[in-house]
Amino acid sequence: MKKVLVIGSTVADVIIRLDKLPTTGGDVNVRGQKMSMGGCAFNVSQAIAYFDVPYLLFSPIGTGIYADYIRKELAGMEVTRAELNPDEPNGCCYCLVEDDGERTFICDHGTEYKFKEEWYKNLDPNDFDCAYICGLEIEEDTGDFIIDFLENSHIPFYFAPGPRINEIEKRKMNRIFSLNPILHVNKTEAVTFTETDSIYNAAEKLTDMTENTVVITDGENGSFCLSYTDRKWYEAPAFKADVVDTIGAGDSHIGTFIAQRQLGKSIEQALTEANRISSLIVQKEGARLNR
Repeated sequence: MKKVLVIGSTVADVIIRLDKLPTTGGDVNVRGQKMSMGGCAFNVSQAIAYFDVPYLLFSPIGTGIYADYIRKELAGMEVTRAELNPDEPNGCCYCLVEDDGERTFICDHGTEYKFKEEWYKNLDPNDFDCAYICGLEIEEDTGDFIIDFLENSHIPFYFAPGPRINEIEKRKMNRIFSLNPILHVNKTEAVTFTETDSIYNAAEKLTDMTENTVVITDGENGSFCLSYTDRKWYEAPAFKADVVDTIGAGDSHIGTFIAQRQLGKSIEQALTEANRISSLIVQKEGARLNR
């Protein structure tokens, strides 16, 4: 089995717990705050590693207090990471978590989201079975370098555009869709992007756009998949969970799905295991499972 190339950010999450978000001009007290490892790519890589599937985390770490925190945390983990160390500051992500566990992100994008063209020269496409990319990095000015690499390397890849799916330039989305990614989105992202009224209709439209399989998550309603090759529809029920916070739920889902497919599991098996792992993630603080 070859490695999974995980392209994207490793971020210092500042998790702030509060009863509810303030209104404009309002004033609220927080119930606690902590710093934690996060970032879509880091979270995905850890879900893949949980199943002992080989991977390479292609994620820059720059300078400043948040980069120092990340390096200190990584020193205590077994993380397979490319050495990308730009001399520019990292940002962070403020994760506001309300009583019901729902999260709102306020992001200060630093160098962790920006990828230099020359970095890809050190990657051998033959080392990888597939890749993962996230919409946040594609949205940046340097996002075209990621797409260039995928065009030239011909590595099959998974694409999780995330909640800013409608903010990514149409030109970039068209380039990505022309490369036939396996798409991973939640229900809200799927129906708003396709301007449809149901998960199934959204899946059909997205599958036609990418000419590949589409995975759609829907929280307590489970997850769904439309296979492109045979147009078969898969459904997997959610696992019951007492939600603490939803940070990293989607990342853990796609990371687990990728790992299961790498291990030769069926789509149905991969969906079910992804639902199980996501249910464990939302019952704890942070986006990582310890063995």
